[in-house]
Amino acid sequence: MVSRVRVWLNRTYAENVFFMDQLRRNPCGRAVEIHATHGDPDSPILAAADIAAMEPEGLSPAAYVEYALDQCARHSIDVFVPVLHQTALAGHREEFAAVGTALLAPPAEAVHTFQDKVVAYEAVEKLGVPVPPWWRVRTADELIAAVDELEAAGYKACFKPASGAGGVGFRIITRTPFSLMHLSGFPSPYMPLDLVVQALQQADEPVDWLVMPLLGEPEVSVDCLTGPDGRVRMAVGRTKNGRRRGFTLDPSFIEPARVLAEGFGLHYLTNIQFRMLGDEPVLMDVNTRPAGGLHQLSQCGINAPWAAVRLALGEEPGDVVPPFLGSDYAVVSGPRAVRPVSAPETAPEAQPAAQPTQEAQPAQEAHTAQATRSAQAGHKSHTAQAAQSSDRPLTV
Repeated sequence: MVSRVRVWLNRTYAENVFFMDQLRRNPCGRAVEIHATHGDPDSPILAAADIAAMEPEGLSPAAYVEYALDQCARHSIDVFVPVLHQTALAGHREEFAAVGTALLAPPAEAVHTFQDKVVAYEAVEKLGVPVPPWWRVRTADELIAAVDELEAAGYKACFKPASGAGGVGFRIITRTPFSLMHLSGFPSPYMPLDLVVQALQQADEPVDWLVMPLLGEPEVSVDCLTGPDGRVRMAVGRTKNGRRRGFTLDPSFIEPARVLAEGFGLHYLTNIQFRMLGDEPVLMDVNTRPAGGLHQLSQCGINAPWAAVRLALGEEPGDVVPPFLGSDYAVVSGPRAVRPVSAPETAPEAQPAAQPTQEAQPAQEAHTAQATRSAQAGHKSHTAQAAQSSDRPLTV
């Protein structure tokens, strides 16, 4: 009898509920037991897992590695899909292997390279993959110089943190003065240059931004599956042009993605993003983790999470080629369950009473203080229970 596969996803983004769904619906019919940990008790990741626990807060990367090793050993985890502290965890691959756990993540060196976009762009250029013109900016004067140069070349300038993910901190520079136009409708990514310069001049410490041209659509995210042997098993592009989404095997996106996946040893599931600089695709970003939209490849007949787990287990899934390209689509949100929570215990409604005398006031204050301490103790107990790494499944 084939044993069930135990897969652990640590603190990750909510879209990975679909990653879990695909593991359970694997084409091999293999039983999968999914473990999940998170820092947010309302993450749908916890509700979707078979065994869930809150992660302890405030751990250093080194302490988190010890926590993760303990989790894998105690729960007999077969495959660990790390997102939080991925670099630190990937550096201890052999220790995880010693407790029987395969890390579904690239080597630490590759993860480290793509944590800093400037370091990444410098390394990528050496492989001959096109990148947009870019400037590393830390001061207001450097920002103005970069924006002036970009605009002189006919580009619109934008900036984002040199280290970061998910579009956090991305802004587009405009020369339009701040007005009510910026306050109407939904919040806009456009920021007047003078306000950005003012903020930099008043900042207590320098920023670390990457300034570059605003790139055009389509945006193409190439999902890759690469083995520890360095050979790419899967490379399929997902296109985004406004609301419209689709799929592509266009070599102008697929081939550079293969070069990067093989050249940097981007093992297992990674996501390599391109946009257009004029008529030329250029690299925008590399994610050394499964993309949130990876499950959309199911519309092409691909179960990428299961192929990756098989690869991590030492099995050979072969070349993962879409039997067809799904039709264009749009992405809409939908409800997912979260874990039930217990309502905080409340004291019974007080009965009307006479105003206490001066002698009775100390006793009442003592009673009130005791009730407050009890409520605080209950809250701390609930917090501690949520923060501990329990062997027992939480309510899901």
